[in-house]
Amino acid sequence: QVQLVESGGGLVQAGGSLRLSCAASGSTFSINVMGWYRQAPGKQRELVARITSGGTTTYADSVKGRFTISRDSAKNTVYLQMNTLKPEDTAVYYCNAFGISDFWGRGTQVTVSS
Repeated sequence: QVQLVESGGGLVQAGGSLRLSCAASGSTFSINVMGWYRQAPGKQRELVARITSGGTTTYADSVKGRFTISRDSAKNTVYLQMNTLKPEDTAVYYCNAFGISDFWGRGTQVTVSS
């Protein structure tokens, strides 16, 4: 089992920045990919960004150039630096770890005011 704990969400004005963190514990050796997903009210959960154990990153088109995902393997932590935030980035952001199984954090709310 893998446990994921997110932190760093909050309320920010449009154009501002936030940094999300996700700390993994448990059977972290089994994790190949870590990522961030988000779900806005009334919408499906969508991929924001993910990073493999080798450092390959993938981003949703809507966040390219604004968000950066990074991973500290020694700390089993993945980060999401979010810059130039827009009201449409408002959502609950979930950390995901994928390896033998799929694991999810409880989510952290990000609200961007216009």
